[in-house]
Amino acid sequence: MKKETNSRKRIWKKLLSRYRLVILNEETFEEQLYFRLTRLNVIIISTFLFSLLFTGTLLLISYTPIKEFIPGYSSTKMRKQAAENAFRLDSLMLAYRQSQLQLGSIQKVLTGDIAFEEFKQQQFELDTQDIDIKEIPKRNVDDSILRSLVAREDKYSVVNNSDNKVDFVLFPPAKGNLSQTYDPVSKHFAVDIVLNENAPVKAVAEGTVVFSEWTVDTGFVIIIEHPYGLLTAYKHNAALSKSQGDTVVAGEVIATAGNTGEFSTGYHLHFELWSDGFPMNPENFIDFSEN
Repeated sequence: MKKETNSRKRIWKKLLSRYRLVILNEETFEEQLYFRLTRLNVIIISTFLFSLLFTGTLLLISYTPIKEFIPGYSSTKMRKQAAENAFRLDSLMLAYRQSQLQLGSIQKVLTGDIAFEEFKQQQFELDTQDIDIKEIPKRNVDDSILRSLVAREDKYSVVNNSDNKVDFVLFPPAKGNLSQTYDPVSKHFAVDIVLNENAPVKAVAEGTVVFSEWTVDTGFVIIIEHPYGLLTAYKHNAALSKSQGDTVVAGEVIATAGNTGEFSTGYHLHFELWSDGFPMNPENFIDFSEN
């Protein structure tokens, strides 16, 4: 125990022993400056200076652009650019997927290439069926007329009952007798309206023209994209008055009726109505009668 005490005393004595650090003139050996230090002072000052140097270097690297010169460390500008590129890529991917869906829908409209089994899974029928007549109470004449008017309005309205997003009436593209009705079994996803030569063909709703070209089978064709995933196609026209990218409003003349294309058998309008890539019966939404 005594030896340990003596050892500690010797250590403290060495640490506290005073030394003089002298700075001399090399030529005259004249004393210019001196410092009185102990070993303990040297250790404390060295530790303080090292800590100060380490902290200063850390702050310098953290809060100044000098950190950008460190190999492997990306700059703020590069990180910001990388984030912007990631957002841009995500937007491009979304636009690409939307374009693919749109092109797929347009291809289906142009070719009618859709399997009947696939179509059966996506029926769009608004007519009420299987009503039990026994449960319907008797109504007076006025009530019957009112219900008939409401039913007629509802029949030609495009309505999404789940969230009521869609609620508008489609404008007739043309009025006349139907030479051929909608028949998905034979892949006739349209109604053929008998028209006079150069009769006006009108847009059923506001939208953007996504296709306006000549095709061998169906002649002059114009396809319009409307809100809520609707597409309308107008085929066998004599001429088109709108180009791809043009915007149209409901009732605006977009073409004139004709007899163009190998599949045409007379002057008429071949009109198709599609929703989210699947055909719908236009007669459920549009009244084509002239009266």
